[in-house]
Amino acid sequence: MSAEQIPTVTVTELPVQLPAEGGPILVDVREPDEWAAGHIDGAVHIPMGDFLARIGEVPRDQDVVVLCRSGQRSAAVTAHLTREGWRARNLAGG
Repeated sequence: MSAEQIPTVTVTELPVQLPAEGGPILVDVREPDEWAAGHIDGAVHIPMGDFLARIGEVPRDQDVVVLCRSGQRSAAVTAHLTREGWRARNLAGG
């Protein structure tokens, strides 16, 4: 899947309050030190290196938005989820 084919969403397209009822689940794939420095309340933390082992924690029946610091790692995870049938989008720009 090329970068242009990876579904994306911008911050302004997300609900103001997250988590929001009926809104997407946020999956933060940054490393533990990045998470500890600050994160979005309500996000699920699954570092990219642990992602395949913990993929079962990502619900299939809910929209998923994946984020990281710059958008690179989250794009790779989003591409994988999309290929496997999740409704996933990458948070543009991290």
